[in-house]
Amino acid sequence: MSTQRDVFEYALVRVVPRVERGEMFNAGVLVYCRAKSFVAARTHLDEAKLRALDPDADVAGVRAALRAVEGVCGGGQAAGQAAGDDPGRRFRWLIAPRSTVVQPGPVHTGLTADPRAEVERLLDLLVR
Repeated sequence: MSTQRDVFEYALVRVVPRVERGEMFNAGVLVYCRAKSFVAARTHLDEAKLRALDPDADVAGVRAALRAVEGVCGGGQAAGQAAGDDPGRRFRWLIAPRSTVVQPGPVHTGLTADPRAEVERLLDLLVR
């Protein structure tokens, strides 16, 4: 018995406390599966890493930016202007390059039978 697997895309969400220095660490993952009309983000901020790279970092601001990424993926009112966009468009908006403290990494692809479980697997593997 074979399990149907679909193509998915993912990108890491990185925190770059001082953009001019270019130092960063992973703080979340974005997953998009077109076949399932699925997009989700999960984040985990390691405050000790943030403080090690920038003792004066705005921890509350970084947490708010990470929550906003999760909100855009979730859609609805939390997505703000992206609320009416389909999952693919929200994913593409979130992976667009930007020069801010919270940035997307490059997009990678894979196969999965369960995109929701993939989010947790990648968070455990690449972020925590």
